[in-house]
Amino acid sequence: MDQLIVPSVLSSDFSRLGDACVAFERAGADRLQWDVMDGHYVPNLTFGPDVIASCRELVSCEFEAHIMCERPEELLPRYVEAGCQWVLVHPETLRQPHRTYQQIRELGAHAGIALSPATPLAHLDHALDLVDMVLIMTVNPGFGGQDYLASMEPKIRRARTMIEQSGRAIDIEVDGGINADTIGRAAAAGANVFISGSSLAKADDLTKAIDELRRRAAEAVS
Repeated sequence: MDQLIVPSVLSSDFSRLGDACVAFERAGADRLQWDVMDGHYVPNLTFGPDVIASCRELVSCEFEAHIMCERPEELLPRYVEAGCQWVLVHPETLRQPHRTYQQIRELGAHAGIALSPATPLAHLDHALDLVDMVLIMTVNPGFGGQDYLASMEPKIRRARTMIEQSGRAIDIEVDGGINADTIGRAAAAGANVFISGSSLAKADDLTKAIDELRRRAAEAVS
């Protein structure tokens, strides 16, 4: 599967989110991630669909919404209308997880299931027929800049085995502490989509930084 580098805009200057999206796309990002937080499921508050929509026409790359909110079902259409081709939800926030994955697909978006470090892989048992991506969080969700949890690598491996047994082409995304030193470990464990936020925000040359992440991920699985 392709190795994709997906910058998170969470670590960007919130007063210049449009400029950040343009810079990431020009630097070679495969798509962009919006970390949507409500201050309840996670102890942080970020942006909603109107903010995402305001940046949609500035770039052509795909958007994904990683929704870290309680009861996100009612607003799901808004994120798709805002221009998100991928919508990722945490099963413990949903009243009817299976129905929600169906809803995302019916809206015309790719559905993703996001698993926090303590959330078990058992949630995949009745989801792999509906989702296009499994996000394994390699930090506890809520804030950028946290250290990568290497203890999640066995979880990534088990998820990859489950996906292979399902017979479907499902991506495994990792999010949290992904940088040039950690991306190879996540790739070797079975991930193929990599969220990077704070490490790219610190880069002097975004193009070189994204190229380096892509190179190290490819080397780890070659």
